Amino acid sequence: MTQQKLQTAVLGASGYAGMELARLLARHPRVGESLLLRREAENGTEMPPLPLNGHSRPLQPFSWATLEKNKVKVLFLATPHEVSRTLVPEAVGRGIRIIDLSGAWRLKRDEHRAIYGFCDSDPQKAASLTQSAIYGLPELNAERIAGAQLVANPGCYATSVILALAPLLRTGIVDRERGIIADCKSGVSGAGKEPSARTHFVSVADNLSAYAVFGHRHVGEILEQLALQATEFTFAPHLLPIPRGILSTIYLRLRQPATGAEVEACFRDFYAGRPWMRIFAPPQLPQIQFSLHSNYCDIGFCLAPDGQRLVVISCVDNLLKGAAGQAVQNMNLMHGWNEKEGLN
Repeated sequence: MTQQKLQTAVLGASGYAGMELARLLARHPRVGESLLLRREAENGTEMPPLPLNGHSRPLQPFSWATLEKNKVKVLFLATPHEVSRTLVPEAVGRGIRIIDLSGAWRLKRDEHRAIYGFCDSDPQKAASLTQSAIYGLPELNAERIAGAQLVANPGCYATSVILALAPLLRTGIVDRERGIIADCKSGVSGAGKEPSARTHFVSVADNLSAYAVFGHRHVGEILEQLALQATEFTFAPHLLPIPRGILSTIYLRLRQPATGAEVEACFRDFYAGRPWMRIFAPPQLPQIQFSLHSNYCDIGFCLAPDGQRLVVISCVDNLLKGAAGQAVQNMNLMHGWNEKEGLN
């Protein structure tokens, strides 16, 4: 008997992450033809069909009736944060499982969430959903993701930094009082499809610029997921003149001298059996081009001769492991499928 395929929908399929997600779902062996949806606010002009794996697919206007008619079980939101914050309460009430690629539901603490300036029509319901949402980083939260109704897909920078630091912090070998510095660089697609002065070609080409130092939205995710204090962590994001990819260089000190073999074992033990993690043995280091167009997070490191100064390098594709690929990985977990399904 042929297994019934999962019905999904992508709202915001015309954006960079949304388009990647639509492409992945179109080739997923367990997923039917996904609904590709646009918001009503985009109706002022006729939107062209979406080019997808050699075919053109129309973008339909979003409505709850359309989701119900097509028996949608999983709704992916590749929308602005405030849109996700508005739609999710009703989606939950309708029994739809949601994977949200925005920052609307990632943060538990008020002081971290304040940067978004949310104005919820039902603050009590929003607070309840905020607490029940599961942070969708499979390498840390696989069991909780499996049973979730609302999964908050992590930010791209946050994915790169958290995966680089979690094994070291959870084993207690980091000297947190000496501080941790994350020097991160992203391709332009990480800023989203909406153009701005900072992302115009003349601003980006032949250039490298820092931005949002001490004020980036992903910092709260990193602090919460790694149980760090703000005074222990410094984050400096930069814009690279390339389309996609993230390279994070993270500087820290260990509490006691360690060997390279011990540091490598820390990473390999922590991520044993995790299919989308690749640990590089010294002296090899990850590069953006190695993880590009894949769902891998690549991690390598350099340990100083004193055994205490450690530099960790983490690379991801910001549109895949940092967004759409991770969303599909979460969908796989939510349905008991292999995490690599549809992502190879």
